[in-house]
Amino acid sequence: MRRGVVAVLTAAAMGSCALLAAQPAAAAVSGDPWVSEPGDGVYRFTVPNSAVLDAVGTAPATVRVEGNFGPGHDSSLLSLDRNGTNWVATLGPLEPGQYHFQYEATIAGSEEEIQFGNPDAPQAVTSQPNLSTFFVDGAEADWMSDVEGGGELSTLTYRSNAAHAERSAQVWTPPGYDAARADAYPVLYLLADSGQSYKEWTELGRASQILDNLAIDGEIEPMVVVMADGETSKVKQEILNNLAPAVRADYNVSSDAADQAIAGIGRGATQALELLVSDTGKFSSVGSFSGTFTGKISNGKAKQINSRTDLVRIYTGNVTDDSYNDNVALAAQLDKAGVEFESDGSNPDHGDVWETWQEALRDFSTRIFQDAGDHGMSEGHVALATEHVLPEPGTTPTPWIEENGVVTFETTKFPDAKNVNVWANWGPSGNWLRIPMVREGDRWTLTVGALQGGSYYYRLTGDRVDAKDEGNPTVVNSEPNWSTFYVDGEGLRAEFTKDVAPEQRGDVAVMEYDSISGAKRQAYVWTPPNYDANRAEPYPVLYLQHGGGQTWSDWIQVGRAAQILDNHHAQGTIADMVVVMGNGNGVDFPREITEAITTTAEAQYNVSSDGAHRAVAGLSMGSGHALSTLWAHPGEFGYVGAFSAFGNVPANADVQAINEGTKLLSIYTGDFQDFTYQNTLSLVGSLKNRGVNHEFNPEIPGPHSWDVWQKALIDFLPKLFTVD
Repeated sequence: MRRGVVAVLTAAAMGSCALLAAQPAAAAVSGDPWVSEPGDGVYRFTVPNSAVLDAVGTAPATVRVEGNFGPGHDSSLLSLDRNGTNWVATLGPLEPGQYHFQYEATIAGSEEEIQFGNPDAPQAVTSQPNLSTFFVDGAEADWMSDVEGGGELSTLTYRSNAAHAERSAQVWTPPGYDAARADAYPVLYLLADSGQSYKEWTELGRASQILDNLAIDGEIEPMVVVMADGETSKVKQEILNNLAPAVRADYNVSSDAADQAIAGIGRGATQALELLVSDTGKFSSVGSFSGTFTGKISNGKAKQINSRTDLVRIYTGNVTDDSYNDNVALAAQLDKAGVEFESDGSNPDHGDVWETWQEALRDFSTRIFQDAGDHGMSEGHVALATEHVLPEPGTTPTPWIEENGVVTFETTKFPDAKNVNVWANWGPSGNWLRIPMVREGDRWTLTVGALQGGSYYYRLTGDRVDAKDEGNPTVVNSEPNWSTFYVDGEGLRAEFTKDVAPEQRGDVAVMEYDSISGAKRQAYVWTPPNYDANRAEPYPVLYLQHGGGQTWSDWIQVGRAAQILDNHHAQGTIADMVVVMGNGNGVDFPREITEAITTTAEAQYNVSSDGAHRAVAGLSMGSGHALSTLWAHPGEFGYVGAFSAFGNVPANADVQAINEGTKLLSIYTGDFQDFTYQNTLSLVGSLKNRGVNHEFNPEIPGPHSWDVWQKALIDFLPKLFTVD
């Protein structure tokens, strides 16, 4: 198990040797000087204040970047901080895939929000000029990466009698396209959603790259793909009478119904389904991506569809997709009418976002004009069984957490606010992102997901005023506006921060002690499930410290240290130990721990006073406390852990006594987003220069956050009390 924990951390991080190297130059991304990638998968947004003033006309109260960075690639807001003449924020590591973003400034007093983009960046999204994009490479997104030898993209302009205007469409032709080929190519028409342009299939959806990869890999039949604007109520006239003849006139495509397919997003999907019913047989394959259908289908029409159509396949995102319930109803309607169709089920990871539609295009295009073989759902998808219904407002604690990682918030706070957000650590590697809530009657609501498994903490903000979610009974003493929740799932943090069965849990009690400050203070104490106060051999003990701005309760209330200990103990991966979490604020900590905390713990609990069976560790300020105790009292704590550490070895440190009395000195850090990162590197350099024995663990991707410290604790605990 120890190897498993280390493997997870190492797989996601650089080794310590790489850490000590200089960070790579922050090259501009996609020609945009405001966006750089200073680390692998980590992106920095740097917006000149002068550009903000040009965009909004006055000094802003806040500046944020808005993009599809949230859970399930939902739109979210990342706050930028003023740094000299710039506004700056860092985010990542990002999962591979396509990202789009713009900037937003809030005007103080009016709470007016103004969106803007970088006027010097290459234009990325024609219909939304403030949006920019970038693509994050990675194995998971190889199927939509740029590839040599792909097809060609061209623009077709045609006369639309439905719109009484000239219109355009983008046309993708496959590699090796031959305008004179004897056998004309089959053709797929892709329709956009309401509010989208025909170019968004390529500008945001990366349809060209998806098709390139599929064609090169031989997964699709060579075809022509036409991406069109369906902004019309006369879809039959637009598609069948205007667009299709123009395509046949300019491209070598078949007019045979067996070689025609159509699909679309949202409104475009509805239009495709309407054509399936109104002009049955014109298209041999029909795909609906997050679509709806309100028409009627008779049994006779169903038989006609079945005899004239090779494939009808419907796609939807998870329950956050606005069309989810409509697709449940659509599947039931098709089934009742007797229409032969296939359902790709619900994409559990995303809602009505481009990630869902990209995967739908990938799947659908491999099934048309050839025998697909498998007619089931994509791997991991969930069958459309019943409509998704949330509890009645005000009837449950918040957030409401579902088994699929979807989480719903509601609040009646901020009745007069213009903008209300949930601000949480649900960004990549624990970055804090805001997601806007929606006003519904007397309350604000938000449904988001799917969230990755693990523990989360958040607060509400209304017109930039923070507030506690009073519907959530959890408490964070050091941050009164915070609430917490846990989402079941996979991954290291989910595995170790979940609640174990009651009989497997250790006991958490409050220990009161007399501080050297003269005040009464408290500490949380975790004892293992089999703790025996009368055991002949005292238990080894870990003294675990919080960070600055925190207090003795944070490791339990936010860090879920009890759950981490419970899970380790249940798996048999740690020694039986007692863990004491004291208050390190405002005191000479080496004195506090040796004169107050340890003496009280040894008086009230069956714990060892032998340095070989005592450990001290902490995060941030607490790491400084652990290290200062090591320098001042070498040998009194045989195991020392420093998470997001800082400080150098003092000039008067007794290195020989430290090395002889310390069985393990283990250093952890987040990546360069952690503001103590350089301090940790300095500490490690100091340890090396002075000859202090230590281990420097692989960096943990993420900022100065509980996500990093939880992973550090998960890895650190099994190392304790293993050497006699």
